[in-house]
Amino acid sequence: MTCGVLEGRAGSGMYVAEPRQRVRVVRSSAREQPEGSPFRADMKAVGKHGDWESRTDAKVPAPAEIAARLGIAEGELCVRTSYEFLADGRPVQLSTSWEPYDLTAGTLVVLPEGGPHAGAGVVNRMAVIGITVSHAVEQPEPRQATAEEASLLGIQKAALVTHIRRTYYSDQGRPVETADIVVPAAHCEIVYEIPINR
Repeated sequence: MTCGVLEGRAGSGMYVAEPRQRVRVVRSSAREQPEGSPFRADMKAVGKHGDWESRTDAKVPAPAEIAARLGIAEGELCVRTSYEFLADGRPVQLSTSWEPYDLTAGTLVVLPEGGPHAGAGVVNRMAVIGITVSHAVEQPEPRQATAEEASLLGIQKAALVTHIRRTYYSDQGRPVETADIVVPAAHCEIVYEIPINR
């Protein structure tokens, strides 16, 4: 007898889902690395290959909520990048990142996944243009997946996810990036690592 979770497939019916090991996703400022990706390091630690796919749109007007999080006026231009993070080719996390366009316009880091600093991460990319990122604020909350999120993550519509609103701040207190991160509860466990300064 096979035990598992049922999953629906559009136009096909219900099936017993293939068992999946939950992937540990560590959230920690200590995991920012000068080289390499914390996500890839997390996946390697559990014996999986971590990678991602992304799509960037430049000069996207900021919606009201994003503008408020970035401390800019609604409609000001941003660079928006959508990510699908993969473990052994299977989606385990989604993220949509927003950066104020006026911050990086005309620089080599205007596109998070393009140019000589592609994939270097917010902290390292901002350092290239003389901005020191001092801290990030994260607000996690549980909710149900939207139909689009469920489709991208390969989970049931309305399955439980953790939605994390993360914002990076410069040492001057300016928000330099904000992101909406979506992690499916069935596939991932979120662990917060809190450095202690002595």
